[in-house]
Amino acid sequence: MVLRVPRHPLQREVPMKVVVITGASAEVGRAVARVYAREGASVGLLARGERGLQATRLEIEALGGRALAVPTDVSDPEQVEAAAAAVEAAFGPVDVWVNCAVVAVSAFFWDVTPDEYRRVTETLYLGYVNGTRAALRRMRVRDRGVVVQVGSLLAYRGIPLQSPYSGVKHAIQGFTESVRAELLSERSRVRLTMVQLPALDTPHFTWVKTRRPTLPRPVPPVYTPELAADAVLWAAERGGHEVQVSFTTAVLTLGDKLLPGLGDTVLGLIGVPAQGRRERVPEGRPDNLWEPVDEDRGVRGDLGGEARAFSLGWWARKHRRAALAGVAAGALVAAWRAGVRPPPRRR
Repeated sequence: MVLRVPRHPLQREVPMKVVVITGASAEVGRAVARVYAREGASVGLLARGERGLQATRLEIEALGGRALAVPTDVSDPEQVEAAAAAVEAAFGPVDVWVNCAVVAVSAFFWDVTPDEYRRVTETLYLGYVNGTRAALRRMRVRDRGVVVQVGSLLAYRGIPLQSPYSGVKHAIQGFTESVRAELLSERSRVRLTMVQLPALDTPHFTWVKTRRPTLPRPVPPVYTPELAADAVLWAAERGGHEVQVSFTTAVLTLGDKLLPGLGDTVLGLIGVPAQGRRERVPEGRPDNLWEPVDEDRGVRGDLGGEARAFSLGWWARKHRRAALAGVAAGALVAAWRAGVRPPPRRR
């Protein structure tokens, strides 16, 4: 059965589903929740911030979906398991689980304390591990379901000021590959996919913990979180083992494999200033590392028109046949023009 509701322009029809999203109170997680809500899905919302969770729940219900908000710290496996059980008791078996919770520290490695490093690792890496375990505990016995790991370019290319976050994204990539191979070894039909995102304009940079003198920002080019949400939906429905969302992500990933030293050199020169704004960090600025900033900050950050809503790389990934046909047609036109060009005159 397909429920028809007002549709997002990036989307296509998907059957009614039960979806669990971690980090659902804001940022990409909330954008993903909106995408599924427009398709009439039943969505379990997991995050720490009560106000953002309830605001997301109301949005989903207004868009035609059903929602259950479960305040959860994903670093605690017992809380994650209890949340999964609550969602299934309310809506039935989980079809899609999206791991999307995020915290970080923007600082040089030597300025990050051991406790802060541990906190980022427990929330991001172990949070994804805990979510995947809760999902697979249910999906494997049914032999169906999809787990989507929301990743980043930083899963392949670490950048300065982001050593905790970069390290965790690398770890999630390796963890995901290992578990995927284990599922294949038992011929399971449960899928495990990872979506590697470019830089996004989200509230993350308004509440990330920082020890830099100026306000943090993502390295350009920057895209909208709605583009990321469309990629998550596509990956859950059609994606293979990994989805690259922009040419930037794909090119830098390949370039780092071919010329790893070049990336270190370039980022050593421009990586730090590219992550700072002109405005200084105000005194008493709240961050969400240890406790949620219990405000409703929505999906987008404050970069405004800088964020791109369209990625040619993502369009080409979704419409591979059309993209290949366009490339082939262009090559034929170029070859024809070269063939009909008159020979150069002799002097």
